[in-house]
Amino acid sequence: MSSIGKKAVLVPNGVTATIDGQRVEVKGPKGQLDFVLNEFVVAQMTDDSIKIDPRDDSKQARAMWGMSRTMVQNLVTGVSSGFEKKLEISGVGYRAQMQGKNLQLALGFSHDVVYEIPEGIQVACPKPTEVVITGINKQQVGQVAAEIREYRPPEPYKGKGVRYVGEYIVRKEGKKK
Repeated sequence: MSSIGKKAVLVPNGVTATIDGQRVEVKGPKGQLDFVLNEFVVAQMTDDSIKIDPRDDSKQARAMWGMSRTMVQNLVTGVSSGFEKKLEISGVGYRAQMQGKNLQLALGFSHDVVYEIPEGIQVACPKPTEVVITGINKQQVGQVAAEIREYRPPEPYKGKGVRYVGEYIVRKEGKKK
């Protein structure tokens, strides 16, 4: 038994969910998302929750059970409250700023890096060394954060670069004489 899969996904007030075969569609105050479930699981709608169950007792069905429930939970959370990732930039002269619909990053290269923000994602720079990425799709928010971090990942000697807020960087000792 999947400890995650057997929990029902609660649908809060203000959010409507519909199940059409294997397609789960969720509408809420922040937008609309849908997900097509794997054929090894089946979804049922009750009063205020969605229940995901495996079709049979095969290994693949059990493997897809918890994942499918989590994907549906992410849809509900996304349309009701949304997702957020924060990045912090550390290093002398390293900074970020919004330039129209693009994010301009000064990361110690000979040129500024201009990142084009995809549709459905909002990026804000409350401080020059902080980037806040928000959206309703958890996968897309994480992907955008990873792409921005990839331009200059934190290095182990001085810790300079772009990192997630709260990320611990294992520091190395410099050369000995």
